[in-house]
Amino acid sequence: MATTENQTSKQVVEDFLKTFSTGDVEHILASMTEDATWWVAGTMEGISGTYTREEFGQLAGGIGAGTKEARIQLTPHAWTVDGDRVAVETESYAELNNGRVYNNHYHFLFVVQDGRIHRVKEYLDTEHTSAIFLKP
Repeated sequence: MATTENQTSKQVVEDFLKTFSTGDVEHILASMTEDATWWVAGTMEGISGTYTREEFGQLAGGIGAGTKEARIQLTPHAWTVDGDRVAVETESYAELNNGRVYNNHYHFLFVVQDGRIHRVKEYLDTEHTSAIFLKP
């Protein structure tokens, strides 16, 4: 049986994924703690690395601007929750302005603090991301 803390943490992340999928960067950032960090796996120039909350907002806004609907839809598929740590297997979908389709698979690790997202580790298919966003 899930604990109340587990249920709360999962709900925070579920709500965050829904907010992220709207592409509304202001609301995305409001769902994160002031000192939140977001780490993206790999060595992709301009995408991989660790971002502050504000830097992540710039990244998300820039990527969203390249899509037809100014957003990337995230759909969670499987969850593992342990207190304030929430792991979720997720799939993305976005049609880009250049005609390409971004459909990636992720494993996110979220750390929830005081009802908001505090830390994120994003593992993804970097080859797919590079092919869609970085190659001419």
